[in-house]
Amino acid sequence: MKIAIVILNWNGKQLLEQFLPAMINCTGNDAEIYIADNASTDDSVQFVKTNFPQVKIIQNTINGGYAKGYNDALQNIDADIYALVNSDIEVTNGWIKPIIDEFKDSENTAVIQPKILDFKNKTKFEYAGAAGGFIDFLGYPYCRGRIFSSLENEEEQYNDTTEIFWASGACFFIRSKVYHQLGGFDEQYFAHQEEIDLCWRVQNQDYTIKYVGTSIVYHVGGATLHEASPKKTFLNFRNSLFSIIKNIPKRYLFIVILSRLLLDGLAGTKFLFELKPLHTWAIIKAHFSFYWYLPTMLKKRNKILHKKTSYYHSKSIVWQHFMLGKKTFMTIG
Repeated sequence: MKIAIVILNWNGKQLLEQFLPAMINCTGNDAEIYIADNASTDDSVQFVKTNFPQVKIIQNTINGGYAKGYNDALQNIDADIYALVNSDIEVTNGWIKPIIDEFKDSENTAVIQPKILDFKNKTKFEYAGAAGGFIDFLGYPYCRGRIFSSLENEEEQYNDTTEIFWASGACFFIRSKVYHQLGGFDEQYFAHQEEIDLCWRVQNQDYTIKYVGTSIVYHVGGATLHEASPKKTFLNFRNSLFSIIKNIPKRYLFIVILSRLLLDGLAGTKFLFELKPLHTWAIIKAHFSFYWYLPTMLKKRNKILHKKTSYYHSKSIVWQHFMLGKKTFMTIG
């Protein structure tokens, strides 16, 4: 089984300098390592060529974000499994073997993510993926180990291997044949939540997505786009609506979209009360962008013939967390 680790880079010399040595040392001969450069303007490409000649480099002509960046780069990589790894990920000894073993043992498994802990506080799970992702009836994403901004301590409670709904794009393993069969990431997302959409489409084709808790990595998070950025708010709100309109079964579509638009309005109001008007404006812009792309997304929806009806883990994570005060995955009903 041929494995390609592909690290998307954009002006990330400092991150490559910090994390690439561990990637090389901990991976050994288990995989080939690639840097997919998104038209960087710093000297990160030359840095890799000079200091890590064993690492292969693919240079994209433009910065198309996470989605297009990987779509363009992976056209040039021959492998059975793609491991898409953020440049701010620190891997650990033996991290890759449990995942490859799971792919070998389970032919229907198309996507896998490892346990993702916080690089800055290694006793906690990290926001972007934690111990595997799920969504509720309204399409809100959350994770084992992370409910909205509530992060659980790592107490080996998620050392299992289990099915999940979505795998984190921070460290995302996928069979290459499935990736190309589905056309890769939706490039209109640019960045954020494109992995949820792809995982949803993967399951619509009756493949399985898994979490392997015996593989551990540490993620800095927000190294490219900080979590407090209004642009991140814009992308998360808009792209979540994109995924809903493309993938929700027809019988749920109207009530889910209507509910989400109303709840987005409440979120915008909350930002105003918190004196964060730029985030309120980001939500408004996200809705206008959603309406602009709605005809395109409806066309994409019509191409997805089989839509997974049992897509949600909880009816309302918003109610469970904000109204009932539940902060851990195991307490969610």
